[in-house]
Amino acid sequence: MTATKLFNDFFNSEKSSGIILIISTVASLLLANFFIGENYLDFWHQKMGFSIGGINLNLSIEHWVNDGLMTIFFLLVGLEIERELYAGELSSIKNASLPVIAAVGGMAIPALLHFIFNAGTNTQSGFGIPMATDIAFALGVLSLAGKRVPLALKIFLTALAIIDDLGAIMIIAIFYTSELQTTYLFIALGIFALLLVLNRLKVHQLIWYILGGVIMWYCMLQSGVHATITGVLLAFAIPFGDGKENSPSYLLQHWLHKPVAFIIVPIFAFANTGIIFSGNLADTLTTNNSLGIIAGLLIGKPLGILLLCFIAIKLRLAKLPEEVNWMQLAGAGVLAGIGFTMSIFITLLAFEEVAVIQQSKIAILFSSLFAGVIGFLLVKKSSATSIPE
Repeated sequence: MTATKLFNDFFNSEKSSGIILIISTVASLLLANFFIGENYLDFWHQKMGFSIGGINLNLSIEHWVNDGLMTIFFLLVGLEIERELYAGELSSIKNASLPVIAAVGGMAIPALLHFIFNAGTNTQSGFGIPMATDIAFALGVLSLAGKRVPLALKIFLTALAIIDDLGAIMIIAIFYTSELQTTYLFIALGIFALLLVLNRLKVHQLIWYILGGVIMWYCMLQSGVHATITGVLLAFAIPFGDGKENSPSYLLQHWLHKPVAFIIVPIFAFANTGIIFSGNLADTLTTNNSLGIIAGLLIGKPLGILLLCFIAIKLRLAKLPEEVNWMQLAGAGVLAGIGFTMSIFITLLAFEEVAVIQQSKIAILFSSLFAGVIGFLLVKKSSATSIPE
């Protein structure tokens, strides 16, 4: 199996982003617990805003990061999903069948486990937290396993994580929307429709899509639908063309890779992982919500992925990728339990109580750390004699 240039660029970008994400998270935890303390959290809660022509936005720095910068992150995710659907690993049924089936299991079982622990409680809405996979973190850890890791396994995990992201976006849009302001929503959707018309008219100047995207973002923010959905809608409005290096989609995606990997993702980590550890950690990790998150990410993810892969392969709906064994597939399934960025993001949408958010973040960090270590060891050991250096 050979990798396309697009896949190599994407994998290397996500690998770098994952390593930077790990460093940023460790730095954030150290600053919050050993150097700055509560002042670190207070910084992110400071208000920043502006007023232009009757438009008044006064949000906390954390809010600007999570609703503003993360829209650009979701724009890149949308462009990556679009590319994979049109010209990448998801463009054919043959290549896409196994990761699609695996992703369904990897989303359904974790959500079910969280629901079992939290049904009928005030944390029931957190069912979406363990459904997500952090592409950057997972691929970053996979890259540490060395050159013996089969290319097919990298492609499988990448495709799986992309489908997970698409699933998470749909979950956010459907289940984590506050009270709707229909006027603003219709205006946002109207702008989206206008951008699609520009696409059909073969208008390739990116400036018109960016300007429309900014207005659509403001209307979506006011509508009650989470503003980051704008990024995904905008991605699918931007012309893909033939997908070559001069196409608008390719140019924007190429330009966004480094800012997202080296600026936006680290800032998100600094803004959302400044957790001050206090009290009894065992009590924090044994609440129904925490147990649901941990069980979902550490057990539900690999179980759902392996179970549906096994069924699909036995029914000949898909086949095991070349040079990949079941132990390696299990390792990839465990790595998919690194929820991190998307899981934290969904936490912020699912809950309002600060204590519950903090407990959820700790459970996500705990689960992601163990998923990373266990997944790395499984892939490393099972790949030791797979492919010669």
